Amino acid sequence: MRRLLTAFAVCLLCVAVSGQTRQPRRSALRDSVALNDVTVMGKSKTQKLREGALSVNAIDVRSVVSSVHSLSSLIDRTTGVKIREEGGVGSDFELSINGMSGSSVRYFMDGVPLDTKGSGVTLANLPVSMVDHVEIYKGVVPTWLSSDVLGGAVNIVTHRRKSDYLDVSYGIGSFNTHQGDVSGQYVFKNGLTVRPSLAVSYSKNNYKMKAVEVWDEEAGRYQLQERRRFHDDYLSLLGQLEAGVSDKWWADDCYVTLSYNKVDKDIQTNQVQNHVIGMADRQSHSWSVGLRYKKTDFLIKKLSANLSLSHTWDHAVATDTAHRKYDWNGNWIKSARNELNGRAFTQRHTKRPLTLLRADLNYSLSDHHLLNLSYALNRTGNDRWDEVDDSFVPANDVFAKHVFGLAYNQSLLSGRMYNTFFVKDYVNYLRIEQTDLYFLTGSKTMAGSSTKNSIGGGLAMRLELMPSLAVKASYEHSVRLPLARELLGNGTTIYANTTLKPEESNNLNVGLFGTLRSGQHSLYYEANGFLRYVDNYIQPTISDDEGYLQYVNQPAVHIKGVEGEVRYDWRRRLQLTANVSWQDARDRQRYKSDGKPSVTFDNHVPNRPWLFATAEVRYDLLPLVNHPSPITHHPSPNTRHLWLGADYQWVHWFYLSWEAYGLPETKARIPEKNLVGANVTYSWHDSRYSVSVDCQNLLNQTVYDNYKLQKPGRSVFFKFRLLLN
Repeated sequence: MRRLLTAFAVCLLCVAVSGQTRQPRRSALRDSVALNDVTVMGKSKTQKLREGALSVNAIDVRSVVSSVHSLSSLIDRTTGVKIREEGGVGSDFELSINGMSGSSVRYFMDGVPLDTKGSGVTLANLPVSMVDHVEIYKGVVPTWLSSDVLGGAVNIVTHRRKSDYLDVSYGIGSFNTHQGDVSGQYVFKNGLTVRPSLAVSYSKNNYKMKAVEVWDEEAGRYQLQERRRFHDDYLSLLGQLEAGVSDKWWADDCYVTLSYNKVDKDIQTNQVQNHVIGMADRQSHSWSVGLRYKKTDFLIKKLSANLSLSHTWDHAVATDTAHRKYDWNGNWIKSARNELNGRAFTQRHTKRPLTLLRADLNYSLSDHHLLNLSYALNRTGNDRWDEVDDSFVPANDVFAKHVFGLAYNQSLLSGRMYNTFFVKDYVNYLRIEQTDLYFLTGSKTMAGSSTKNSIGGGLAMRLELMPSLAVKASYEHSVRLPLARELLGNGTTIYANTTLKPEESNNLNVGLFGTLRSGQHSLYYEANGFLRYVDNYIQPTISDDEGYLQYVNQPAVHIKGVEGEVRYDWRRRLQLTANVSWQDARDRQRYKSDGKPSVTFDNHVPNRPWLFATAEVRYDLLPLVNHPSPITHHPSPNTRHLWLGADYQWVHWFYLSWEAYGLPETKARIPEKNLVGANVTYSWHDSRYSVSVDCQNLLNQTVYDNYKLQKPGRSVFFKFRLLLN
């Protein structure tokens, strides 16, 4: 009986369904059209990175690529990070992460050191259109980056689209600034993929310098006046071609990369702006060839490999042969000495060939346990000679390092808990041949070759307590070997210091984070605390007489700090972001090597910002004016966007030199910074076309930065972008 009733019910259901199929009712159609919207919540790649065990900032560049013309300006607004430039477009800069800066921070592109593109490639001239997102690791850095990093790392991840595309942009702005980018991809029928890209940047950087010393004949003394920069042209050319295949039985990815970079840079000042330079310049060009290979189930099951090999030919020339001494009026008098340091005329050539070998292997023990083994070889040459200075003795130094890493990763409690444990081994080889300026560089005492070894390691943990609250902590004993730039100088404005010792640091991060959601509203919050106990801290110092820079070891520096960030989003139309960072870096060497008390004990480390904040807002105005659909009476799918944006940056004043030196009223200080920016971006035809206007330093404030060097005033930049998919 039960079976008959079941069969009868099934028959009635079939009849009902067939009847509705033959004669759909008008009300049913109305109901189906008027269904409420369904919102599917997912996490982006950048959000997943922020919520990992390591302390990391993640920036989604794709969403703002049409309005941004420099990666450095985008990174400068993230939590705990500050970029200090020495001038305008193309100027030298220093990036600080949680109080650690300079070469303590390393740069990568797709996990490979950015140095492979050439010494002239930086965040400032890298094409934004190539970038998918940016990862900024703080204090503790994953082993797969295979580098001796002390303070943090910036990894730039490029696009890996599957389909053909062409991305073209051109921008023009204040101070005769021009930027053009072209990148694309074409996939042939046989699977061969070709990715060409080209980027050009040029600027005269002829912005006004306020309150510079100019000689007044009538008054018979120097007076503070405004003058335009007149010898600061910058030109950068970067070209790259990738060719290879993906998704083959023998390789997931196999690509050959060729790249070329050329930089021409006039030198306007040294590290002090009252030292005016009118003819000296620096030029560099580099070629690079590389091979990268990725494969899952490499040789054996569950083993994946990521391998790369590259070689870079880098050649820089610094020319300082003018018999002139300039002032801010552009006038000059005849001089028997060079412009940079008052010594002999030079045309210094520096060749720094770089060979890089990287291997990253992952073995899956199970779905929740993973082993990682990494190795990196980095060999840099330093071949120097001079065409003009006969007294200069040519030399060819060699700097090489091997970095080994082993990590164990585990995922527990259905993914709510994640742990990683790792150990690193650093091997440093140095061969010194140079002996010039030995009384400054220590090259005589360090001549010959030496090999040193150091061990580091650490751990990281993350635990999700509830969907809106998670905690994480990480620790690393890290070692950072000096770079060639620090050990061997740059041939122009940086002296060598061959006596530098490797930095060592105990880095600790503790934080909490979470996301609160209600309907169309979401709020992400994060708070972190950190400690950095650094021995042999490498920091730059400048000569007051020459304005030259040299890196030296500070025996002990302790850094502590806290930082916080909130991100609010409403319907992906209104986005608010605010962050604040406090970083207290102090000299902890109580006694000097001779046993006498150190006058700088417990002083703030000079030329380092210690308190700063940033706020941003973006709003998509266009959906308000979209025409409604005649059927549903709801707005039609939006293919156009009009983004209005504004940002504000504040940096507390800080001392240029040690606060224990001199009287308080006479100490040099980098003044407080208040910067307001605004931008408008309009895109249409599914973002195929876009135009933007970006205004920096909207209130035209006088802003000083690294070494109290003046930055540009108000600047406006217009950009057009075309994207064909």
